[in-house]
Amino acid sequence: MTDDTTRRARVLPRVVAGPARRPIASSAWREVEPDALAPVVLVAGGFLTMPGSYDGLAASLRERGAADVLVAPVYVPDWMLAAARGLGPITTRVGRALLEAGARSAESPTSRGAPVLYVGHSAGGLIGRLLTSPIPFEGRTLNAAGRIGALVTLGTPNAAGPAGHDGARWRRRVGEAGARFAERHIPGATFAPTTAYVSVASRLLVGRLGTVNGRERFVRRLYEDVYPQPDVDAVAGDGLIPVTAALLPGSRQVVLPDAVHGPSSRAAWYGAGANLDAWWPVALDAWRQALRARLATGPTPSPGM
Repeated sequence: MTDDTTRRARVLPRVVAGPARRPIASSAWREVEPDALAPVVLVAGGFLTMPGSYDGLAASLRERGAADVLVAPVYVPDWMLAAARGLGPITTRVGRALLEAGARSAESPTSRGAPVLYVGHSAGGLIGRLLTSPIPFEGRTLNAAGRIGALVTLGTPNAAGPAGHDGARWRRRVGEAGARFAERHIPGATFAPTTAYVSVASRLLVGRLGTVNGRERFVRRLYEDVYPQPDVDAVAGDGLIPVTAALLPGSRQVVLPDAVHGPSSRAAWYGAGANLDAWWPVALDAWRQALRARLATGPTPSPGM
């Protein structure tokens, strides 16, 4: 077994307790009141992160009632290659993790085959939106909205910014094409109410134009790289993604006061402590409301992929 295969096995271990459990029918969740169900969660990380960066978030979600939590096996080299090859290969890899999460849901007596609750941090949230597209993205037809009960984005650059703006190098080469594709083909909460959407932002740091404060000027430049707002003096965000870009139109929106952008053991980020407790109940309620919407509309079409 290669080192890469070994790492992936640690990220996506298959749960086996005693004799092999027969999968539950994918529609079995329809026989249970949604409030009695617990979701299998798929976490997709952000640009230049490793799966291990989300171990704390995964443990915390299990403590808060998730039936199971998987972290998509996307590594720093994958993101670096994306700068040249685009987001297609990463989208395919996260799509495979989504299939695995669906299989876990079918094995779980508390999830009973219910659609997955997807949590995407930063670029991982954009990947989740791309997975739902019925229009091929970079030659890949995914159309996986039927597999996702709720799509949660944490500090995700959901808006691409005005056409022609000169964004940061990584933003142009990694995220820009994906964000514009999403805006064109799957804008806002396209698949609501049968797929719920929750977007989470933070107003931790304010960036300003024309200030003598060096930090505020620097933060404003970072925000301008993502989503220029030249006519606005003060722009709030999480230190990398401004609130304006992170909030997806049509979604349930949560704006935190003090979440830093990236996973950190030394600071309060989106996936820890009070910040997690602010959006997780919203996500769980949105997921259950989406299940109710599916019950009301009858059998769903093929989930794609």
